[in-house]
Amino acid sequence: MAATVALATVAGCSSTADEPAPIAQSTAPTPVAAASSSLRLDDQPVTPAAAKLANGFRRQGFGPGVGVVLVPVGGSATIALGSQTPARVAWSTIKVPLAIAAQRNAADDDAEIGELVESAIINSDNSAALRLRKSLGSPTEARKKVTAVLRDGGDDTTEVVTITQPDETFGLTVWPLTGSAQFTAGLPCLADSAQVVRYMGQVAGVQQWGVEVMRGPKSTAVKGGWGPSDDGGEEVRQIGLITHADGQRTAVAMSSYVTGQTMGEGTATLDRVARWLNQNLALLPRGRC
Repeated sequence: MAATVALATVAGCSSTADEPAPIAQSTAPTPVAAASSSLRLDDQPVTPAAAKLANGFRRQGFGPGVGVVLVPVGGSATIALGSQTPARVAWSTIKVPLAIAAQRNAADDDAEIGELVESAIINSDNSAALRLRKSLGSPTEARKKVTAVLRDGGDDTTEVVTITQPDETFGLTVWPLTGSAQFTAGLPCLADSAQVVRYMGQVAGVQQWGVEVMRGPKSTAVKGGWGPSDDGGEEVRQIGLITHADGQRTAVAMSSYVTGQTMGEGTATLDRVARWLNQNLALLPRGRC
């Protein structure tokens, strides 16, 4: 399992692109409402760069419910900043491992799957994602195949939600930011991920926030997710890859949620986080496959 250093706790679309409302019968595990820890969780050394990031994040005062995890591509050391608990659901960020699972399962000449992957990633198209899910077989078979992609990417713990409705596409999977970032760090290293990563670099306007507002990196690639929380307001989250001028990459997972938050407020908060990351590019952990 990847080593984690937890730092800097902070107190206290179109119809096809919109996130579906939670399904009451879902068996997604209930998030554990624990306080974020500012303590180190293992014996990994806190590097000077990580300490500077932690102090800088704290000074920004992003507020409660804002969390970020950074992992170097090809690496395992994890820097967790801000709020990490309770872990919230994946929403449309799960479309990334779903798309790869569907590509793996499809025949080499299946053009339709390629078109569905493009729409699911670029437009966050829920109907395309549902068709990708159905291409994987039964709900149980599909769950196993998407979980296998998570494991291949480096997320060793997340369990894809058990589907109890025919139109559920795994968006209610509880996906901690640490697992999201670890998977994203392994994503470009998967032999069959290149097209999905390219689509993440071409997302439509509904996903052009967070890491997408950064102007310092050589390039960025993202997948956003958003949806209604049970206690009111919109949860907003994103996974992303930052490619630096030297070709090395940083994987990012971040989220924002406070009771009553609108999607616009959530994306604006993640824009602020991304601009702060942009100002601290030299400190970000980075690596290659």
